[in-house]
Order: sequence, then structure tokens, then C-alpha cells
Amino acid sequence: MTATDRSIELINAAAQAAADRLAHDIIAYDVSDVLSITDAFLVASAPNDRQVKSIVDEIEERLNKDLGVKPVRREGDREARWVLLDYVDIVVHVQHSEERVFYALERLWKDCPEITLPDDAVKTRGLAEEHAKLRAAGEVDGDLS
Repeated sequence: MTATDRSIELINAAAQAAADRLAHDIIAYDVSDVLSITDAFLVASAPNDRQVKSIVDEIEERLNKDLGVKPVRREGDREARWVLLDYVDIVVHVQHSEERVFYALERLWKDCPEITLPDDAVKTRGLAEEHAKLRAAGEVDGDLS
């Protein structure tokens, strides 16, 4: 079993929305062979809570406006450290960079096929590490992306 065309369409739209809001390290996995509850996961991160919320809001708005879908569940809003958007066919995880390192979702799903994403989303790979280095060197304020 593989992710449906509709799931891929949702993943790509969500990935583009996340990239447009400067998310870091966007990646998607086809989890349809190992989970019966959803087809795909999208994972993205940001260096601060405010940006996590901005990314989540943009994904939700874009999927609603462009594809006519709303999440059936949205969790983690209050802290904005790890927000989950459940669209049934896909689940979107937007994490604060620290949570992303700690929970290491990529490690859990590394055996699942990666879904090809739009170029803008692919270009975000490695941005979290680059941001951390700049922050450690004092070149970037902790609240800036």
C-alpha cells in the first residue's frame, strides 16, 4: 500500500506553506504500510514558538483555502512547542527545534519511504543546524529565524 494521490497533494501543499513561512528541515514520509490511521507524515521545525505557530497557521489556511480541507484535530497550540494537525489522510508535525532534536521523529520513521517534496521545501534541509551554529556564535538572536 502507498500513500494516495490525495495524500501526496495535501503533503505537497502543506510542505510549500511551511517553506513559505521559513520552516526548517521539512521532510515527509509515506507511513501507509506501517500505520492504518494515516497515509503520510510531514515534519517541519522552527527555532521559536512564534514561528511554529505562524507555520501551523499558514499550513491550515493554505490547505483550507486551496484544497478545501480542515484538520479534524489540532493539538499543542498553547505551548507551540509541537503542534500536530491531523487531516486523517496526513498528519503534520511542526516542532520547536529543541523538541525536534529530542523526539527525533525521523529516527522512528527512517524505514518508511520519503515523499518527494517541492523544491522550496527541500531547500530547507540543514537550516536548523545552520541556525544553531549562528546562534552559538552570537550572530543570531534566539528569537529570530
